[in-house]
Amino acid sequence: MNDNKLMNRAADNIRILAASMVEKAKSGHPGGAMGGADFINVLFSEFLVYDPENPRWEGRDRFFLDPGHMSPMLYSTLALTGKYTLEELKNFRQWGSPTPGHPEVDVMRGVENTSGPLGQGHTFAVGAAIAAKFLKARFCELMDHTIYAYISDGGIQEEISQGAGRMAGTLGLDNLVMFYDDNDIQLSTETKDVTIENTAMKYEAWGWKVISINGHDVDEIRSALNEAKATKGRPVLIIGKTVMGKGARRADGSSYEADCATHGSPLGGEAYVNTIRNLNGDPENPFVIFPETAGIYAKRKEELKRITAEKHSKEAAWAKENPEKAAKLKFFFSGKAPKVDWAAIEQKADGATRAGSATVLGALATQVENMVVASADLSNSDKTDGFLKKTRAFSKGDFSGAFLQAGVSELTMACVCIGMSLHGGVIAACGTFFVFSDYMKPAVRMAALMEQPVKFIWTHDAFRVGEDGPTHEPVEQEAQIRLMEKLKNHKGQNSMLVLRPADVEETTVAWKLAMENTATPTGLIFSRQNIVNLPAGNAYAQAEKGAYIVAGSDENPDVILVASGSEVSTLVAGAELLRKEGVKIRVVSAPSEGLFRNQPKAYQESVLPEGAKVFGLTAGLPVTLQGLAGGNGKIWGLESFGFSAPYKVLDEKLGFTAENVYNQVKSMLQ
Repeated sequence: MNDNKLMNRAADNIRILAASMVEKAKSGHPGGAMGGADFINVLFSEFLVYDPENPRWEGRDRFFLDPGHMSPMLYSTLALTGKYTLEELKNFRQWGSPTPGHPEVDVMRGVENTSGPLGQGHTFAVGAAIAAKFLKARFCELMDHTIYAYISDGGIQEEISQGAGRMAGTLGLDNLVMFYDDNDIQLSTETKDVTIENTAMKYEAWGWKVISINGHDVDEIRSALNEAKATKGRPVLIIGKTVMGKGARRADGSSYEADCATHGSPLGGEAYVNTIRNLNGDPENPFVIFPETAGIYAKRKEELKRITAEKHSKEAAWAKENPEKAAKLKFFFSGKAPKVDWAAIEQKADGATRAGSATVLGALATQVENMVVASADLSNSDKTDGFLKKTRAFSKGDFSGAFLQAGVSELTMACVCIGMSLHGGVIAACGTFFVFSDYMKPAVRMAALMEQPVKFIWTHDAFRVGEDGPTHEPVEQEAQIRLMEKLKNHKGQNSMLVLRPADVEETTVAWKLAMENTATPTGLIFSRQNIVNLPAGNAYAQAEKGAYIVAGSDENPDVILVASGSEVSTLVAGAELLRKEGVKIRVVSAPSEGLFRNQPKAYQESVLPEGAKVFGLTAGLPVTLQGLAGGNGKIWGLESFGFSAPYKVLDEKLGFTAENVYNQVKSMLQ
C-alpha cells in the first residue's frame, strides 16, 4: 500500500498530463479524465494484475474503458506504466499518433478495447467476464482473473446498459467489477436535467452488489475494490462520487470544477495555466512524470513481476500435469481456425438455409470446444438451437455449457460476443432475424474496426418472411451490411465478410469460410423458406471464391444471370425457360461480392466478363447487385418496404418468378 499523499500526487500527475494533452491538441475532453484520475490511479498502481513483460498473458486482469472521450486519462495512466512515451502523449489526436481521440484496441499497449459509442465498452467487459467464466469452467484456476470496467453517465443512459446490467446480474458474474464515474455533469447539461433514476437501486434490482464511495478518497477506493474482489455470486458496481474537472481553475483563479465547459473543450489560456499551477505542475513544462509518481509505478512493476512469476510457475506446473489441456488452452488463444470435418456434414436437400445452418451448428457444437453461440430469444427460429441441442445454456454458477440465451437484446448480445472475442480463447457467434441487424449495426461496425472474428447469424433474410409484413421483411439491410465489404481495415483487408448462400450445400461452404475467417467479423444471411438445391454436380467448393458459375457455363453466353441466396434458384428456373428458346445462359451465384473482387482479375473475368450483358435479381435494393451487374446490366429488386402475404404470393406479386426472369431477360435482349 502506498502513502496516500503520494497517491494523491500521482493522481494530480494524471490530471496534469490529461489536461495538457487536450490543451496541446486544442481538442478533447479534459474534465472527465481529471475527475476519474484517483480511481484509475489506485486500480493500476495497486490492484490490476498484468505481466509487464507479456501484455498478452492470458491470465491477466483486463480493464475496459467505456467513455472513450476519457482517453487522456487512460493514455496518461498507461504512460506511467511505460506503455506510452511523453512524446506520444504530446501528439494526442494527431495524424499517425498511437493516441487517437478515442482509444483503439492495442493489447500490447494495454488498451483492451476500442471505445467508441457510449455503453459498448462496459458491455464488452460483460462479454469478457462471460468468456473468462467459460474458460475457468474448463481450465480451473488458470482463468481466475478479474474484468474491470469504467463507465460514465452517458454509458449508464445508453439503452445498451440495461441489457448489459441485466445479463451480468442474471449470470452472477462475480469476476466483473465496474466503476461508475458519478460526477453529475454531462457534455451540455447537468445530469439531473435528463434523469432522476436511482442508479444504485437499478443495479441492485438486476442482482448486482453496489458500493457507494467518495471517488477521490484513496482509502475508500481501496476498500471498495477489496470488497468487490471478495464478493461472490454477483457483479459489483462501485459508484464513485467525483468532481468533473477536479482541480480546474478559471482565469480569475476561481473554481472551474463541476462545469459542463470542462467536459468537451480544452481549459484554454489562463484557465489552463492556473489549473496546472493549482495541481502543482509547471505550465511551461507540463509533460513530466513526477519522481514520486515514477516511484509508485516502479514499485508496482516489481510487485507485478513477483506476482506473475508465481502465477506462471503454477501455470507451468499445471501444464506439466495436464499436457493435453495445456495444449488445448494454447490453441484456443492462438486465434487459429479450428479443425472441422466439413466433408462429413450431410445436408437435407431443398431445405431452408437456416436449417442448413442448424445442421452445421450441430457439427460445430461437437467439434469446436471453444465456440459459444448466442441468440436473442430466437434460438428455435434462427435455428441456433442446432448448436444448443448439443450443449446447454449458461446459468448462474454454471458455465460448463456453451450457449448464451441473451434475451431480446440484439445490440447487447452483439457487444457481449465482441467482448468474448476481445478476451480471447473463445469463438463467438450470435443469431437473430436479419431485419433486426438494424439494432446491431453499431456493434457490427465496432467488430469490424477491432478486427474481431465474431460470426453474426441472420435469418429470415428477405420479404419471404411473408405474413409478418414489412416490419419484419428485410429490404435495405443487405445493401447496408454489404457496404462493410467495401470498407478496408488498416491492413487493407475487407473489413467484413458477408455471405448469403444459395442453398443448404452452399450454406456449409459459407460456414467453412466463416470459421476460417479469423481476421474480421462475418455476416451469414440465411433464408426462412425452403430453397430448391442448385443443379446436380454443382462445384460448391467454388463458392469460396465469392462468385462462381452454377449453371449454363457457355463460353459466350447471351446473358449472365447473377444473384445471391434464394434468388439463385429462381434464376436457374428462369434460365430453363430461356434455353428452350435458344438463349445461351450462364447463372452465377455470388454469396460474397467482396470475396469475389479479391480474386485474380482473370478469374473475375472468367465468371463475369467485362462488357457482358448481366441480369441481376435481388430481394433487396437494386443497388445490392450494382457492383456485379455493372453498367451493362439490369437489376430486378425491391423499391418498397414490402407487403404482408404468404411468401409464394409475394414472389408472384413482386416478380420473383421464373416467368418474370424470362420476361425481363427477353426484354433486355431485345
